[in-house]
Parts: sequence; structure tokens; C-alpha cells
Amino acid sequence: MDGKRFAKWMRQLPLLSKGQRGKLMEALGPALGLDRLREAIEVNRPAPCCPACEAERPYRHGRLRGLQRYRCRACGKTFTALSGTPLSRLRHRGKWLDYLDKMLDAHSVRAVAKAVEVHRNTSFRWRHRFLELAKHDRPQRLNGIAEADELFLLESQKGSRQLDRPARRRGGVASKRGISHEHVCILVARDRTGQTHDFVTGRGAVTTPQLHRHLLPVLDPDVLLVTDAHAAYRAFAREAGISHECVNLRAGERVRGAVHVRNVNAYHRRFRQWLARFHGVASRYLPNYLGWQWALDGSRIASPERFLRAAMGLFHT
Repeated sequence: MDGKRFAKWMRQLPLLSKGQRGKLMEALGPALGLDRLREAIEVNRPAPCCPACEAERPYRHGRLRGLQRYRCRACGKTFTALSGTPLSRLRHRGKWLDYLDKMLDAHSVRAVAKAVEVHRNTSFRWRHRFLELAKHDRPQRLNGIAEADELFLLESQKGSRQLDRPARRRGGVASKRGISHEHVCILVARDRTGQTHDFVTGRGAVTTPQLHRHLLPVLDPDVLLVTDAHAAYRAFAREAGISHECVNLRAGERVRGAVHVRNVNAYHRRFRQWLARFHGVASRYLPNYLGWQWALDGSRIASPERFLRAAMGLFHT
């Protein structure tokens, strides 16, 4: 639209009725959302590397669905900032930031779908696409005093077409008392500054090989590891050459000076309370929910724009 026609159109805005103004704002919503999305992705960012050959210094090559398109000087392929990310083929981009704003409030799939006017299946797909890379925004190492403890949840095959056990109604309860292979083990390690790593180790109690595989790479060599009296931790610390202290919770010992696991247990409690609002999640999606809770804990991600960049794998921009 040329300038004169736009100015004439603007002069007619006061003549619109309340209902017409509402319809106008509703029609402009996706376009405004796309402008916010483009600004969050492209402003103050250098041109991305080619996702096909990883060559740098592409040149601008028009626009594609509202986003800047680039062409690679090396291989000649075109791409945008979303190419090669879990978001590359998702539609309705103008609604993404509104959706992420609802994710920051941890609404259910159906509630968010209704709020942003998308299908519930689209809402579910978006949730896990946005979390696919965001869950990897973690510290490199845990330093100082690091606490480690396990959290157990009843294994859930929600949404699976074939079950390897009889179905349970409304989540149900385990058939055996205590910890068994009907439970999924979540190992959480957290230092005193709040830096956190978590791992879904599998069914049943944690083992020493699992600790070597998951925990050892994220611990600083000079860390002091504090745990409960589980034998697997003692064997792991001895084999890895890591300083280790434990509290005997079964004997009633909770604190011994600076030796305690209250920090990590408090994180367990917050995760359980937060997860309860979803009324049960499939165990195969637990890593995504753990990453989501880590993003929200302490308001680490406080805006939809920051959440979007994390979903693209841009953790420090």
C-alpha cells in the first residue's frame, strides 16, 4: 500500500465501531507477533552459519515467510536463522511468542491451545519442539560442594500404543512396596550456587556405572560430593577419586555442619509440585520437563524472547 492510500485509511480509523476495531486488532495479531518474532531472532545477531556445510559469511538473499533468508557462498544453499533447528518447519510463527509466554506460566496443553487458538495436537508438538534444545542449557561443571540424590517417579507409558504391562487407571500405584523397576530414577546434582544437572538413569535404583556415565562428566575434579549413604555413591567416589561425604538419613542424620542434601531435596520438592499440575506425563518426555523446570527455576528464563532463543540453541544471547 502506498503512502497516500495508507494515510487515507488511517483517517478512517476513528469511524470504526467497537466491534470493527476488535476485528481489526484480531486480524493484526499474527502480523504483530511475526514482527516480535523477527526482532527476537534477528536484531543484534550476526548472520548464522550454513546448516548444511557450516560455512560462515553467507549473504542476504531476500526474505522467506517474514524472516531474512541467506545463501551460502560455499554450497549455494539458502536458509534462515531457523533452518536446522527443531523450529524450522513449524507453522503459525506469529503465535509462537504468545505460546511461549504461556509456557513460562506452565499452563496445560489444552489451556495454551485455547489461549493462542491452535489445535491441542499442535500445542503438544510445539511444547516439545521448544524444549528439545532448551533443555540442554546447563552449566559445564558443578563446583565447590555439590549435592546428589535420586528422585523416583512411577513409570508411565502414557500415549504409547503398546504397553509392556497391564494398563493402570489414573496413574495407579506400584504393585510392590518401595523402589522397584516400576519406578523411573531421576538423578539430580546441584551445587551450592544453584547450578543443576539432572539425568533420567532408567528404571530402579541408581547404579555405580550409571553414576560414572552421567555424573562424573559434570563434576569438577576438586568438588566435594555430598550424598546419602547409598553404597553406589561411595563406590563411585572411590573409583573416580572424588572427595565424598554422606549423611545417614535412615539413622536420622540430616545435617553435619555443611554436609547435607537439603538443597537438592528442596529442588526435588519443587519439581514434584510443579509436575503435579500436568496430571501425569509420559516417562519418555521426562528430560524435556526437567529442562523446562530448570529454565523456570529462579526465573532463569523470564521472557518469551529469551525462551525462543534457547529453543534455537542460542543460550548466551
